[in-house]
Amino acid sequence: MLRPQIQELCVSKSDRPLRVAFNGVPLLSPLTGIGQYSKSLLQGLDARSDVRSLKFYGKGWSPEIRKPGLSVAAARGWKEVIRKWVPKAYDISRWGQQWRFSSGVQKFKPDLYHEPNFLAFRFDGPSVITVHDLSWIRYPEMHPVQRVRAMDKFFEPGLRRASRVITDSEFVKQELIEVFGIRPEIIHPVLLGADGLFVPQDAAQTQSVLQGLSLTHGHYLLAVGTLEPRKNLQVALAAYASLPAKLRERFPLVLVGMKGWKTSSLEQKLAPMVASGQVRQLGYLSREDLATVMAGATAMVYPSVYEGFGLPPLESMACGVPVIASNVSSIPEVVGDSGLLIDPSDAQALTHKMAQLLEDEVFRAQLADRALARSQLFSWAKCTDQTVDVYKAAVA
Repeated sequence: MLRPQIQELCVSKSDRPLRVAFNGVPLLSPLTGIGQYSKSLLQGLDARSDVRSLKFYGKGWSPEIRKPGLSVAAARGWKEVIRKWVPKAYDISRWGQQWRFSSGVQKFKPDLYHEPNFLAFRFDGPSVITVHDLSWIRYPEMHPVQRVRAMDKFFEPGLRRASRVITDSEFVKQELIEVFGIRPEIIHPVLLGADGLFVPQDAAQTQSVLQGLSLTHGHYLLAVGTLEPRKNLQVALAAYASLPAKLRERFPLVLVGMKGWKTSSLEQKLAPMVASGQVRQLGYLSREDLATVMAGATAMVYPSVYEGFGLPPLESMACGVPVIASNVSSIPEVVGDSGLLIDPSDAQALTHKMAQLLEDEVFRAQLADRALARSQLFSWAKCTDQTVDVYKAAVA
């Protein structure tokens, strides 16, 4: 027997909310950018009375927002095993998910399908796809080969079928126009937000978490992101290593994020710096702990070579922590004039900006105030409202 929320999705179209089929698979793995986007957007949608979302979880459907079912280590381990021993594993999985998705569509008859994670299923009706970036096209060498192949095979057909396209930034909209010739009028930039967890905290509020991690409030630089080539941590390490020894002793560089791909070169550079204590590698943190570690940082360093939005800088800004970030792709749209922007290939410039923030408390406080003020321009509530506007345009 169907649960009441699902029964509601099966009634006639008269006098009922817009029914949206939403691919919830990104919620099942440890949450990174796309998972956070999906979760925050679904929470906003489920708080509304004019929309009802039915989430597809690969093997079935549910009205619930599910939590990740695997740890970081388990998720990475399973992926590595499957890639090694199952030929065309993604194609097989994709075929099975398409069959289950189509079966659910026949049963629940949604008015609209929203794909939040690039690769849309076939759907006979209005559809919306969120395109976060085109990094596998611009920088294919920075991605696993299997991922590039899957994106090349499945992305464009879904994009061409879409009634409307959502991007995380104006930058990605222009990328879609340039690379795929998509009509500008069907592309809608919808900026993301920062969770309510990310707020300024003083030393007393951060003490319990930071003490357990052997960190001191206001005495470390922070870099957040999956360990992968696009995040450009090699330049961050080189820039940090060029700081005066006294600054490195007072302000270690803290890395937060799960291990990604193509990291052997990075790990070789990391090893001696971790051994000396200059770099602290914390791995994947819960959202609560991440918010506290961000709030306790002196500054965030984010030298990524390409981003469709860049949530960590915004979350840092919402904590009142200034950001040193790249001046490329979408990042200036987020940081604006509230942070320090550098060429991601210029380690010397990054060293100079790090030293400037670490040594000049007055300047750092001014940037922190500007960062916090700018972060208020972004919110998940605004993102949800604008997304629903796109839904209504798609079904119209």
